[in-house]
Amino acid sequence: MQINSIELVEINLPLVHFFETSFGRTYERRIILVRVEDTDGAEGWGEVTCGEEPGYSDEWTDSAWVTIEHVLAPMVVEKEVADAAGIWDLMKKARGHRMAKSGIETACWDLEAKKLGVPLWKHLGGVNQTIECGVSIGIQDSVEQLIEKITTEVEAGYQRIKIKIAPHWDYDVIKAVRKVFPDIKLMGDANSAYTLADIDKLKSLDEFDLMMLEQPLPYDDIIDHAKLQREIKTPICLDEPIKSHDDARKAIELGSGKIINLKNGRVGGHTQSKLVEKVCREAGIPVWCGGMLESGIGRAHNIAISTLAGYTMPGDVSASKRYWHQDIIEPAVEVSTAGTITAPEGPGIGFEIMQDRIEKATVRTKGIV
Repeated sequence: MQINSIELVEINLPLVHFFETSFGRTYERRIILVRVEDTDGAEGWGEVTCGEEPGYSDEWTDSAWVTIEHVLAPMVVEKEVADAAGIWDLMKKARGHRMAKSGIETACWDLEAKKLGVPLWKHLGGVNQTIECGVSIGIQDSVEQLIEKITTEVEAGYQRIKIKIAPHWDYDVIKAVRKVFPDIKLMGDANSAYTLADIDKLKSLDEFDLMMLEQPLPYDDIIDHAKLQREIKTPICLDEPIKSHDDARKAIELGSGKIINLKNGRVGGHTQSKLVEKVCREAGIPVWCGGMLESGIGRAHNIAISTLAGYTMPGDVSASKRYWHQDIIEPAVEVSTAGTITAPEGPGIGFEIMQDRIEKATVRTKGIV
């Protein structure tokens, strides 16, 4: 494989409804799409999944653009590798910037699968064409509004409900939800909003039989999470601190959590996700695919990687219509009434890229050759 050019495209997409976490509210997504082209003129598409500000991670839209344009793309363009899995090694000299790297790397996997004429999910080694889906619901203006949204998603068939929590929006909120929905698969995502000083409050959540409590403590911690896990019954799910298969190995050895949210962008793309999945699967630690408010391109890549054997819990891979008035792919991602998505049989990501919609949403482009 030899990539001859990389094109960056920033699009702005308004969300159907604001999405709020402990970091704040998001009304519109600034998304960087990455299009790669090889010596034969074949193309592949990827997406940089970082946010507009360095909240969830230390990467953000503008930093990723500059990093790809001036550092990562020159490391890849006109360099020959055996296959898409080798793209990661071309960028190893640049420390960090895994979401930026993922945009390039996943695009190369899409290109390679298209040239081979196979679905990306099969090319990655997926074994479960049908994946189970959950939804992530942000902090709302009222408990009543939250209950209404959960009702909508449960009726739509989603198999797991994740609600964002924070110190001002936790125990009483979950109690109210459990009163209405005593039996649903429910989890809370704290996005690092707590410390060990909150251990009594976090222990109090044990009464609600949550599937998991996601990333309650600081984003870079695995030590205090191990202390917390020993004190609470609810399984802890690690998110932000797991950036590599080595991070996963260390966290598992420490007992920092019992579940891992495996975000493709956070670890650097498909090659690295496969390594993390393998470590977790062999250790008996379930993983699931987290979401970053991706457009259809990033969502398609999430669907593909979620077919690997280790992804045994419903992920944040939901329907396009939950986020976008009109997605940039066709067909739009849909979820069955049973709360599942079936990975497409078409080559590569298996969805058609709607260039006209991308052009309407585009605010800047840059080609690197």
